[in-house]
Amino acid sequence: MLGVTGGIAAYKSAELVRLWVRQGHTVDVVMTAAAKAFVGPVTFQALSGRPVRDDLWHCGDGGMDHIALSRNVDAVIVAPASADFIGKLTHGLADDLLSTLCLARDCPLLVAPAMNRQMWENPATRRNIAQLRADGIAVLGPASGEQACGEVGEGRMIEPEEIVWRVESQLLPKPLAGRRVLVTSGPTYEPLDPVRAIVNRSSGRMGHAIAAAARDAGAEVTLVSGPVALPPPGDVRTLRVETAAEMLAAVESELDGTDIFVSVAAVADYRSETPSEDKIKRDGGPLQLDLLPNPDILAAVAARPDAPFCVGFAAESRDLLDNAEAKRRRKGLPLLVANDASAIGSAESSLHLLDDSGIHSLPPAEKAISGRWVVEHIARLFTHWERH
Repeated sequence: MLGVTGGIAAYKSAELVRLWVRQGHTVDVVMTAAAKAFVGPVTFQALSGRPVRDDLWHCGDGGMDHIALSRNVDAVIVAPASADFIGKLTHGLADDLLSTLCLARDCPLLVAPAMNRQMWENPATRRNIAQLRADGIAVLGPASGEQACGEVGEGRMIEPEEIVWRVESQLLPKPLAGRRVLVTSGPTYEPLDPVRAIVNRSSGRMGHAIAAAARDAGAEVTLVSGPVALPPPGDVRTLRVETAAEMLAAVESELDGTDIFVSVAAVADYRSETPSEDKIKRDGGPLQLDLLPNPDILAAVAARPDAPFCVGFAAESRDLLDNAEAKRRRKGLPLLVANDASAIGSAESSLHLLDDSGIHSLPPAEKAISGRWVVEHIARLFTHWERH
């Protein structure tokens, strides 16, 4: 359930509804009278496909909407949450549908504050926020930056995409709580000269999705990322590298205390023996390059006597499952994730999970969803692996 209160950030709440509906969630929207001064209810009704509630005295459901509406939802999220509404929550005031519903709820409550920077810094607001947290209400943000009033500072509502993952992180099970997870992502970039390199089409979407899913499962996550055009997942420590040698060094520096290592990066198999310091000029004739094999990062980690639980990825262009299983056994991995090489760089994937019990094929899905399924499988296997 999304509660919308009065503030210019209310227009961003429409994007929240769109994102949640796209993920397959049912979204009910409750608006305050002030919220309707900024965005009309018809906007939220069109995006959610459900009626918008705004009247405490509505006679539906036995005249007790403030009780009935929260009984079948996973959470109530108020975004934006104005200073006035935060004050109501702090003191248990209930004079409209949304505030009354929040007081009568039996599910988690999360708020995303949005207000002028001086309102956010006011001692009364600070006391109210501290009390909300003490009462077990999750406070998401706010962010700092330019505000609609023209001032700059803390008080901006965090972006809808961040609210989505923060809500999911709060509500999802935490099978990896207390665990440290190390993930590699993206391609590596092996220079031939100052402007050219050996690289591949990996976008980093899957590696970043695995890192985000492990974070949502409660783990402390470090992401070692090659050159990608993606922002790092929130609340994930990210180390940026370019070459395979740099990625290996970064991984080795982070292994102490790591429980699970997930090697998603599409590491270049070869590098130039002698990269040119100057741009290689085209002379019309053939160009001969002397290439050396790069280190096999996953094999090096899996071979350590103190190796963590290791998960590999394999992209194959033919005999996918046979080649992937051979790779898994050769490297001694408890789990290998296989996908068709043609899917590299795409937004969706069809993955096959290979472990000692056989092959588990996942349906086609966006990589954010596939990443979550993979992490759920990792968590189950890791529990068994750790016991034995």
